Amino acid sequence: MFRFHLLFYVFPLILMGIVATAQQTDVKGIILEMDTEQPLPGITISIEGTGIKVLTDEQGRFMFVSQDLPLGEQILAVNSTNYESKRFPIIINEGQRLDLGEIYLTIDLSEENRQISTISLSDDELDGDDASSFNISGLLASSQDTYLRAAAFDFSAAFFNPRGLDNANGKLLINGLEMNKQFSGRPNWANWGGLNDVQRNRVFSKNTEASDYTIGDVAGVSTIIMRASKMRKGGRVSFASSNRSYQGRIMGSYNSGLLNGGWSYSVLLSRRYGEEGFREGTLYDANSISVSVENQINDKHSLNFTGFYAPNRRGLGTAVTQEVVNLKGIDYNPNWGSYDGARRNSRIRKTEEPIFMLNHYWDITDHISLNTNVGYQFGFSSTSRVENGGTRLFTDPNTGEQAYLGGARNPSPIYYQNLPSYYLRDPNPTPLDYQGAFLAQREFQNDGQFQWEDLYFANFLNQNRGGNSTYAIQSDRVEDKQVMANTILDVKLAENITLNGRLNYRKLESENFAQLEDLLGGNHYLDVDFFAEESSLITGIGTDLAQSDLRNPNRLVLEGERYKYNYKVDAEVYDAFAQAQFQYRRIDFYTGLSFGKTTYQRTGLYENGFFPEGRSFGLGEELDFTTYALKGGATFRVTGRHVFTLNAAYFQNAPTLQNSYSNARQNGDTVEGITEVKIQSADLSYIYKSPIISGRITGFYTGFQDETNVGFYYTEELTGLPVANNQNNAFVQEVMTGIDRLHYGAEFGVEAKVLTTLTLKAAGSFGHYIYDSNPNLYLSSQNFPEVKLRFGDGKTELKNVRVPSGPERVFQVGFEYRDPQYWNFGVTVNHFSHTYISPSGLLRSDNFALDTDGILYNDYDEILAKDILKQERFDDYLLVNMIGGKSWKVKDYYVGFFAVVNNVLDQDYKTGGFEQSRTSNYRSRGEDLNRENGPLFGNRYFFGFGTTYYLSAYIRF
Repeated sequence: MFRFHLLFYVFPLILMGIVATAQQTDVKGIILEMDTEQPLPGITISIEGTGIKVLTDEQGRFMFVSQDLPLGEQILAVNSTNYESKRFPIIINEGQRLDLGEIYLTIDLSEENRQISTISLSDDELDGDDASSFNISGLLASSQDTYLRAAAFDFSAAFFNPRGLDNANGKLLINGLEMNKQFSGRPNWANWGGLNDVQRNRVFSKNTEASDYTIGDVAGVSTIIMRASKMRKGGRVSFASSNRSYQGRIMGSYNSGLLNGGWSYSVLLSRRYGEEGFREGTLYDANSISVSVENQINDKHSLNFTGFYAPNRRGLGTAVTQEVVNLKGIDYNPNWGSYDGARRNSRIRKTEEPIFMLNHYWDITDHISLNTNVGYQFGFSSTSRVENGGTRLFTDPNTGEQAYLGGARNPSPIYYQNLPSYYLRDPNPTPLDYQGAFLAQREFQNDGQFQWEDLYFANFLNQNRGGNSTYAIQSDRVEDKQVMANTILDVKLAENITLNGRLNYRKLESENFAQLEDLLGGNHYLDVDFFAEESSLITGIGTDLAQSDLRNPNRLVLEGERYKYNYKVDAEVYDAFAQAQFQYRRIDFYTGLSFGKTTYQRTGLYENGFFPEGRSFGLGEELDFTTYALKGGATFRVTGRHVFTLNAAYFQNAPTLQNSYSNARQNGDTVEGITEVKIQSADLSYIYKSPIISGRITGFYTGFQDETNVGFYYTEELTGLPVANNQNNAFVQEVMTGIDRLHYGAEFGVEAKVLTTLTLKAAGSFGHYIYDSNPNLYLSSQNFPEVKLRFGDGKTELKNVRVPSGPERVFQVGFEYRDPQYWNFGVTVNHFSHTYISPSGLLRSDNFALDTDGILYNDYDEILAKDILKQERFDDYLLVNMIGGKSWKVKDYYVGFFAVVNNVLDQDYKTGGFEQSRTSNYRSRGEDLNRENGPLFGNRYFFGFGTTYYLSAYIRF
């Protein structure tokens, strides 16, 4: 019966196709490269003003068949990212075939420079520290939209995020496989840093627009295509010099093009290096290799292998207070110090995660294709830091009682007791206080760097006394093994109707542990928690509490061994996606949906002393999340120049691993009340296109519900702690659930081609991003392991506080000149405003108004409290950027260079930061912020770069 009904529907379609063939009106041709006369696949051919477009096939051929083609005089447009665009006047007659023959395109060298520079700089930014890893610019690097190009290149330097979204809200695919990490939801750009030449084939679907590969997310989908057969034939050697993140880069690549037997290959080698970038002591040591081999088995089947490996090591900076910047400047980095004649950074990030993938492409018919991909990623990433809690075990000879002796003060040069403000903290400083502040200021300004010799000397003394290292270098290490597989179906039901579908599977096994990297001259390190005895009054015997692993007590650790914490997490994701796209002369529309399941499960490999038995050891609770998404949109062409688009979507996403456990390093406790994140999004755009002016203006809205965030810090003066813990301070995990956000605003971009060589442009965004709820908040800690500490109604008052997402308002004006002799020059002026500090949840909870005994402060003043808690807004600033380049064709070689100078006027500006939560109540926070000589625990900031340059020269053959 099913087959009969299917025939009932299919037969009329077949009959309509036969009739259409008999009276069809066709336009066809072939696109070739001017210099090589090689066919160019993937070139967009369109009839201007109609929305009708096709792509060239593997042989460069295109054909408009059985489409509702407009008759009479029309404009045929040929567009590609890497080639000069062309427009041809044509006449379409009903029932006749128009054969345009061979159309030759020349390489757009100016556009090639711009694209390479944008990708290079965005990758440079995204390979950075924790602040830059949120940046979305890399997702936008391939966009041809005026506004998004400004966001990718000019605005990203200030860590601007379009619509207030970071790159966890977008999807990045390589050869159809998703690269976003399960832990954070963000792609780790370091895994493919330095592969610019073989990653220039990028397709970007902005925000919730239709993507052929996946349902995506609210920040869009960026797809990098690394098929060997899709790489432009030829080789390229380049050298770059910069003062941003690295000092030099050497890169060489070669793409074979299609060879006899259907084979093609692509290889790349590159190296990036530098003793430091703009920030002091930020070393850069990175190598990259990529290999792609493809065999077009026959007309229907092609098999591609791609593997890339980009091991890298770099020194990190950190957020600092305004006092530190006033003393040392924005390029200061406290993490490094001189040792043995060289600069040594205590915070080193390493990433070594090779990725291999196998891709099968099957053209089942002329209208049905199936792409199946499998991938495997393994390796590790780690970040080092100084450990200063080393001890020795002491046994009293008289009583037999045991204790741990040792530990040391924080060795960081920006530890608050090293700064002048510490000596002037009292209301009426004495002459001795002023003398101490003066000496601290002079010492900090003259040096102020990490004192490696002091650490080695302390360990040397311990060693002579038969003790362990007090100081050591620890790395927090993650070793992932991930299997990825999906199959993507593309069905062209008619020239104007396309169906897309995907089945996707990912399985991750992630081992997380601390590894002892360097004993700093010592022989071993005692694996216990030195601060455990401070909690023994409320929880039990200090020697038991101190154990990282009760099953291996008082372990002496050597370099390269695991210690402190050790667990693994298994994550499994599977989902299905379907989408239909319809194209007509006046209107295009699409609709898509997806459904999936995500599971997480932690397995503890150590039994922690504070969380014994099953609380920390063994298999934990399985978390199970159901995900689904719906989206749709339409494009309506009023005329060829006036176009409206509308997109809307609803997503239900699984929370990330990092926000699913309150403290996975010590225990298996899951976040209370954790659930799926809900997102709604809508935008409406007006697009204008004419031979001179093109532009877009968009109004947007995005809402988030039920987000979760887990933070870690040390705080003082908590209320509601057990009476035995009379210190009222602890290192805590702050868990917030039920976080709602509201993002809305408008964005625009416009270009005016006032001359054939000169383009004027303007772009901007005006956003308003606020928290839309008072989230639930509780604290957990080893200081109160049986308690989830809540204050008052268990809420934190974040509603209407600004979301820290970079500048909310940006505006750009500029120009670009492209000379026919292949040189170009451009300048942009960019204004940034409404950037806000990241707010502390604890400060806005009831803990702020309560004394340690749980009673409201008798001098509590609501007006003064609002002033203390007022969210800091950073100063507005202006950045001037310049770009220029020149290219030559010398026989069969292309030679060129381009240069970029950002922040020409050398402006100092803050890109982000956070409120410290160490002083956590009305009295202590108010007292600290109102100190005459500056706070001890003021807000900490990330600063942008001063004047930086990026210069690259290349030879292409």
